[in-house]
Amino acid sequence: MANFLLAFLLLLLLLRLEHCYGEPMVSYCSRTPYPDVCSSMVNRSDSVFEQSSSLTWNGFRDLLHRATLERAVLAHQRAGERNPNQFDEPRRRAWTDCVELLADTVGLVNRSQVRPGHDAQTWLSAAMTNQRTCRDGFLELGLTAPVIDDGELTESISNLLAVNNAMLIAAGGQHKRRRRLGLLFPEWVAAADQKLLAASDVKSDLVVAKDGSGDYKSIVEAVAAAAKARGGSTARFVIHVKAGVYEEYVEIPNSMENLMMTGDGIDATVVMGNRSVKGGYRTFQSATFGVSGNGFIARDMTFENTAGPEKGQAVALLSKQFYRNCDVYGTIDFIFGNAAVVFQNCNLYVRRPMNGQANVVTAQGRSSSNEPTGISIHNSVVAAASDLAPVQGSFRTYLGRPWREYSRTVVMKTKLEDLIDPAGWLEWNGSSPPSTLYYGEFMNTGTGADTSRRVNWSGYHVINNSSEAEKFTVGSFLSGDSWIPSTGVPYTPGL
Repeated sequence: MANFLLAFLLLLLLLRLEHCYGEPMVSYCSRTPYPDVCSSMVNRSDSVFEQSSSLTWNGFRDLLHRATLERAVLAHQRAGERNPNQFDEPRRRAWTDCVELLADTVGLVNRSQVRPGHDAQTWLSAAMTNQRTCRDGFLELGLTAPVIDDGELTESISNLLAVNNAMLIAAGGQHKRRRRLGLLFPEWVAAADQKLLAASDVKSDLVVAKDGSGDYKSIVEAVAAAAKARGGSTARFVIHVKAGVYEEYVEIPNSMENLMMTGDGIDATVVMGNRSVKGGYRTFQSATFGVSGNGFIARDMTFENTAGPEKGQAVALLSKQFYRNCDVYGTIDFIFGNAAVVFQNCNLYVRRPMNGQANVVTAQGRSSSNEPTGISIHNSVVAAASDLAPVQGSFRTYLGRPWREYSRTVVMKTKLEDLIDPAGWLEWNGSSPPSTLYYGEFMNTGTGADTSRRVNWSGYHVINNSSEAEKFTVGSFLSGDSWIPSTGVPYTPGL
């Protein structure tokens, strides 16, 4: 860890210097977290002929990016060439996931070059998460993962994250977004989409209704029809799902971009499933509603996984979101993953687990200091659900545990009721917590907010100044002022 941090600090220091002339490529690679991987990949790259005796930092980043993209394409090709029928059914399912995740990684790495900056860091973080998700899919089933990539792809993405991050800091983080409709928006939110988000009545291209009054009776059928009707077009396509409970599993593939789905209200249109790890599914495939396609938007719908605590890990929604005025229920790690997420004005209800289990609200999966990811819980409530409240003294409940070495979770101005264990936070399966994690609490209230008996970890912080806490607000952590106003969703940008 110390070597990784030293390499990043050296990288940042050198970026702040004014270079009149470039440097040899090997000099740049020596300052990345994985210098040997950097040198070997760039030297093997098809772009190597473009190298000169010296490079600028921009030139080096472009070269490293192309080498990383070539590696991702190669890994996907190799995975696709392997016959999945040589595996038994559990391995075949996990392998299919890996091929899909690698295809998504190719798109994410490619997209990060088109629009470098803070968005690129988000996409590269997702690409790294894909590689871990592939491996975890085998481990969850107690299987040995076949070798798809020797680790160079993940390490090269980590190098690219470090270079991008250092350049962003050196530039003061100034990556301006375009101005549209009188507000600032990310480049991926087109002007037409802003109008769709703000409109109270959105014109749909297809309608789903269980009673047969629409174009299709199921969401899966409508998504398939949309893919066929669009013929590869990336224009915005809207599917309206009428009120009803839809017991199905929906996947929006990475080939389907700019799909919007609207419902008749949070309590009216419900998509429900019950897949789980103990039911024979990998966590990746347990999602009731999975989204890989770029530019997906949903509103006025509920997504639910009803597997229950006895079924192990399960996912209700696989996506990246800003949550406002939501009710979230669960037992163990019910908010988990690796994205930049803020829960604001939400109720987090902890349910009764199985006997002998402890409840854990969050399990954040950040694995690099350069990833702009983490979980922020702001102005919310953490309380016992109706099934836990009568027996909450029989079960311990924690705010979170570190899924990965750079796990980052902050709880701010939130009411923590008396179900929270005095320690507050829990080790991952008894392992010593990494010193690189960041767990913070700021101005929380309630019986469970007392920090006097919290864990004595180097990465745990009682935040005492608002400037530190401000980093994890909607405005700072999600750049929320640049895109949330267009949705019409109320939000608080600061503390």
